[in-house]
Amino acid sequence: VEDREVHYISLQGVIGETDIDDRYGDLDSRTDSDISEIPASSDRTPEILKKALSGLSSRWKNWWIRGILTLTMISLFFLIIYMGSFMLMLLVLGIQVKCFHEIITIGYRVYHSYDLPWFRTLSWYFLLCVNYFFYGETVADYFATFVQREEQLQFLIRYHRFISFALYLAGFCMFVLSLVKKHYRLQFYMFAWTHVTLLITVTQSHLVIQNLFEGMIWFLVPISSVICNDITAYLFGFFFGRTPLIKLSPKKTWEGFIGGFFSTVVFGFIAAYVLSKYQYFVCPVEYRSDVNSFVTECEPSELFQLQTYSLPPFLKAVLRQERVSLYPFQIHSIALSTFASLIGPFGGFFASGFKRAFKIKDFANTIPGHGGIMDRFDCQYLMATFVHVYITSFIRGPNPSKVLQQLLVLQPEQQLNIYKTLKTHLIEKGILQPALKV
Repeated sequence: VEDREVHYISLQGVIGETDIDDRYGDLDSRTDSDISEIPASSDRTPEILKKALSGLSSRWKNWWIRGILTLTMISLFFLIIYMGSFMLMLLVLGIQVKCFHEIITIGYRVYHSYDLPWFRTLSWYFLLCVNYFFYGETVADYFATFVQREEQLQFLIRYHRFISFALYLAGFCMFVLSLVKKHYRLQFYMFAWTHVTLLITVTQSHLVIQNLFEGMIWFLVPISSVICNDITAYLFGFFFGRTPLIKLSPKKTWEGFIGGFFSTVVFGFIAAYVLSKYQYFVCPVEYRSDVNSFVTECEPSELFQLQTYSLPPFLKAVLRQERVSLYPFQIHSIALSTFASLIGPFGGFFASGFKRAFKIKDFANTIPGHGGIMDRFDCQYLMATFVHVYITSFIRGPNPSKVLQQLLVLQPEQQLNIYKTLKTHLIEKGILQPALKV
């Protein structure tokens, strides 16, 4: 009898589990072909362009639209560079928010029929929390002297990480309370969707701003290299492309890929030479509390001072000279440009695979001929991470300005102890003379 009861209970458990899987596991059994196609975005091309290009084939019409909009965006980018570092930071923040919106909107459209409670609200709440954490860290690192004068900011900075964790925890609890029995798995999928989107957009944009603080040149050369690679690869592929490169992007060709590589390396080398001449681009971006603004004034490091190099034998024969004067940063620009043209495009291939998975052509229709903002910046995020790792691994040393800012927020007794320790250390090294005893 006991064996029969055990068998009955086990069988009941199996039936129960099967019933649950049948009821709530339909999502796991869905294939790519089951995902409903998202409606195509409306054409937002200005009417004046449509009329001007009406006599052209669709291929050339798209070429001209992309070209005109590209020149317009580059012109606006130059204007923002002229307006200074703070405007560039606002630009990065705006792009980050728009990219997040485009990816989250795809998730909402794909699963809109399920009417998930609080999905979009919680997604934007988590975006706010993560931005509060990262930008708070930036304020603590680079605005220490300004924070020292404001008592309210001192409290926020002192307990910044605890406040950030408390805000995230509130969102986490709201998500748990929003769980609906028939949508458990789907809600966890969308929870993961939101967090991966945050990882792709917010974390990378934070690294872009960190690179900017190292000097505008570390922001401009990588970004412009990716833009150059996009443009030249498109042009080489448009006019000379014959051999498909990858199935994820049928329009990408080997001719475009190779042509983009050589063009980008040459462009990066020249851009590095031009920008290295100006303090505005090479000096670290610092906040000066006395003038209440960002400044880019410094004595350029050796990285941005002309050095003489001996050429290898094969280059001596080509250039007919034995030595050449270069900025050391130009050598680093070769590494940045190589990554932008060889590895950077894989960010675009990843985005292409993502779009194919959800049967969409573009992330949005924000820019006519280009798609969404994410379509234009899919390679930039990968580049930002590489530049940050490159700087921390091969370039960055101790930052005297940052150390000084940290010292200024210490208590007077702590500052005095550091002064005495530093003085003793310099005397022992023979840099300072010991005080004479009377």
